Amino acid sequence: MLKIEERLLNLNWIKTNGMMPVIIQEHASQEILMHGYMNKEALFKTQKDGLVTFYSRSKKRLWTKGEKSGNYLKVIEITTDCDYDTLLILVKSLGKTCHLGNSSCFFKKYYTNFLFELENIIENRKNQSIKNSYTSELYKSGTSRIAQKVGEEAIETILASMKKNKNELINEASDLIYHLIVLLHDQSLNLNLVFNNLKQRRIKKLNTNSNNK
Repeated sequence: MLKIEERLLNLNWIKTNGMMPVIIQEHASQEILMHGYMNKEALFKTQKDGLVTFYSRSKKRLWTKGEKSGNYLKVIEITTDCDYDTLLILVKSLGKTCHLGNSSCFFKKYYTNFLFELENIIENRKNQSIKNSYTSELYKSGTSRIAQKVGEEAIETILASMKKNKNELINEASDLIYHLIVLLHDQSLNLNLVFNNLKQRRIKKLNTNSNNK
């Protein structure tokens, strides 16, 4: 069962007439996926199973997203707003969220993480041999060549900075980040793991500083 955040114990069910609005957001891409409602029973089941379960106002019953399609929403974190009358649930989406076959039920993507989209493209190139694709050819060349390219781009980024050429530095830094992502995916890793590691380092640093006061 998911750990219950203390703030969730203060939800204002009276204000929402027992039906809490819920916003679903993809934790990696930050894309807003859908909106629904939960009663207390739906929230408890969501916390218990780790899969988003709504209360369907049309069917008059609990409804686990993906129960028919298999496109479940795996819960990462549940939190609330400052008025305790709306829930925000960060999820890992397993398949397309929208019944129309789209990743989101909204027509416009809000707060979509471009690096997440880029990683998806790179991962697809890794798993599929696409003609005239530089990324696919790079994966075919093997880990040593990919690592070599990261090194080359790192040196070129350093040289661009030494020349004080901002446009060149931007281009070389872009090449470096791209090749680094390729290398990470070659090792079955991703940027999200790196970001989480940086967050943990930051938290550890803050805790150390706090204890040293």
